[in-house]
Amino acid sequence: MGRVFSMIKDDVANLPDGDERGSRRPNPVVTHVGSRVRLRRMLLGMSQERLGEQLGLTFQQVQKYEKGINRIGASRLHELSRILGVGVQFFFDDAPMPLDAAARGGFAEEAAEGFVVDFLASKEGIDLNRAFVRIADPKVRRSVVDLVRALAGDDTAG
Repeated sequence: MGRVFSMIKDDVANLPDGDERGSRRPNPVVTHVGSRVRLRRMLLGMSQERLGEQLGLTFQQVQKYEKGINRIGASRLHELSRILGVGVQFFFDDAPMPLDAAARGGFAEEAAEGFVVDFLASKEGIDLNRAFVRIADPKVRRSVVDLVRALAGDDTAG
């Protein structure tokens, strides 16, 4: 596991913070980690204010972390993992990797799968998932999936 964190640390260090014109766009990994904080917080039904209180921060600071405006330090990430009940690795799952990491056999996410992560992090995605997992009958769940596929015009079976 230390090897994974070492690779991530090296890859994050090599990612640009913006383009050559001095853009202040956030680093994609910083943005991803923030979105995973938001996803987990929302899955738990926790407000930014409540998370901020547990961290000893304002909700505005939590908001900046979630939007990727401010980087989350290692000790703060460890504290977040404890409060949100996940391992630190959770925040890096499906993180974008630089091209050279993918060429070395990294675990870069395929471009077509990026929309899934974005949807799951949205309010609608979280609401849909919460409702779906409350359906106890596997046949009903299968019917819901089939219905959504039909509505989307997707005739492939999963």
